[in-house]
Amino acid sequence: MELVPFNLLGILAFTGATVYAVGDVLLLASKASLDDYPKLKPFAKLLSDAEKMVVLSPARLMWGSLIGVFSTPLILMGFWHAHQGLSGVNAWAALAAFGLFGAASIIGTFVHGSFFYMGEYVHALNDVNEDSQPVIAGMMERHKKVLVITYAPLLIFIVAASILFSVLVASGKTAYPLWMAGVTPLTMTIAWLLVKRALPQFVRDWTEGAGFNIAFMVFFAFTTTTLWK
Repeated sequence: MELVPFNLLGILAFTGATVYAVGDVLLLASKASLDDYPKLKPFAKLLSDAEKMVVLSPARLMWGSLIGVFSTPLILMGFWHAHQGLSGVNAWAALAAFGLFGAASIIGTFVHGSFFYMGEYVHALNDVNEDSQPVIAGMMERHKKVLVITYAPLLIFIVAASILFSVLVASGKTAYPLWMAGVTPLTMTIAWLLVKRALPQFVRDWTEGAGFNIAFMVFFAFTTTTLWK
């Protein structure tokens, strides 16, 4: 008897990606003008649009980061569920796809959670006296370097895993229909970026930063339905 019903894994994954996307929205869907925050103006280049986090409450920043972190186990369940559909191809290649997706998810948890601290730095930069701002600015510079270092492997792993998934499904030896070779987190992210342009402005504003997890939602919706037992 299965410890967790197979179909439930897919449903949990879709739920996790949805909750994760809500976390993205809580952290990043906001607007702020530097004209309204003169103490931030000298750091416009450093902030690079992060100034919008100054209008977010500490509670919103905290829960935006935490619900994403706590959703990660559900995302991992989803990739394991998707991996089961690759039965019939080389076992090591299928495991590599799962491993790359899983590694990206784990690294992504750190990236997502660290946006809480970015928001705290933005608030501090606006709240402290001008003579203390260089200390906060230095912390932000180091924080952004860490984000760049972690974003790079995250993106590489997602791209590599998506391509490998497509190749394996296109072989015709998996449980997926052949058209699923075109449905990956990478292709769904690209599709979202294209579709987003046609959406009303308020929808674009309120889905700011959630592109990756919206793509995961679509991916898990398709893997769940195509593997439904």
